[in-house]
Amino acid sequence: MPNVAQVGIHSSQFPDQVRDDLLNSLRNRSVNHKFHYDSVKQTQKWLALHQLYSPTRNDADCISIYEQSFEAAAAAMTLPQVHILGLGCGGGQKDTRLLKILARAGKQTSYTPCDVAAAMTLVARQAALEVVRADQCFPFACDLASAGDLPESLTVPPPTLLTFFGMIPNFEPEQILPKLAALVRSEDRLLFSANLAPGNDYAAGVNQILPQYDNPPTREWLLTFLLDLGVERGDGELRFSIEKVPANGLLRVVADFCFVQPRMICVEKNTFAFAAGDKIRLFFSYRHTPPRLRMLLEEHGLNVVEQWLAQSGEEGVFFCRRSG
Repeated sequence: MPNVAQVGIHSSQFPDQVRDDLLNSLRNRSVNHKFHYDSVKQTQKWLALHQLYSPTRNDADCISIYEQSFEAAAAAMTLPQVHILGLGCGGGQKDTRLLKILARAGKQTSYTPCDVAAAMTLVARQAALEVVRADQCFPFACDLASAGDLPESLTVPPPTLLTFFGMIPNFEPEQILPKLAALVRSEDRLLFSANLAPGNDYAAGVNQILPQYDNPPTREWLLTFLLDLGVERGDGELRFSIEKVPANGLLRVVADFCFVQPRMICVEKNTFAFAAGDKIRLFFSYRHTPPRLRMLLEEHGLNVVEQWLAQSGEEGVFFCRRSG
């Protein structure tokens, strides 16, 4: 195994841009989610809580729907070479399982693990090297939310099978879906998964899944951002709640740190004052339903060809192509 790995870094993750994004997060009192994956420490905490709470790691039926979607996607990719573009690759476990199924089907594979954290792309690369040669694996770090030139920056060969697993909850749909649609060419396909609200009552379903967020490992992961900036645990408390977003009618879980005493946060020469009673939003996660999600995708030129839903109703995988 080679001792050197090359990681492409998009300008959205250049130091000056990251600094500006951090200052804007503190100024607007709403944290860009990428700062929860900014360090190796945060990456490791996220991987640990994902192992504990993600249905894709603990629910056999949920694991099964991904396997079914991987088999269907492999069968649909008829050319002998397939490139996987893993958008928000995380630890790369799902992408690696997909790569193995493609390899068993006789496909020649290559892989671009793409995530906001370079550390995460390297974790995904390490997993994928079970299947893909090192010279066919191209880690790429970028901020999907702010990168405006992804089709030009991600020069991937056709046909490409894009994966976007578990990412849609942490983006404003109207912000990320146009970017995603711009990456899917006519010959490409998209495997897209989403966390869902179970049952027929949307609000009750979102309430049901709240413990997946309001738990000690998630609290520790989210608080790391503030603690690393000098906030003390006794400065406030992390509160989880559910809110409706008027702009899109969707419900989401939110996590706000509410200050109970004054605190100054200093970043270089910039000072941000928080008084008792102030709060900063650390996190949000939308919950969708299959009909709402299909409608959102269709509005952006993506048609769902096939879908697989977990029996729990908490997870769904959608196989998509460009409309027309």
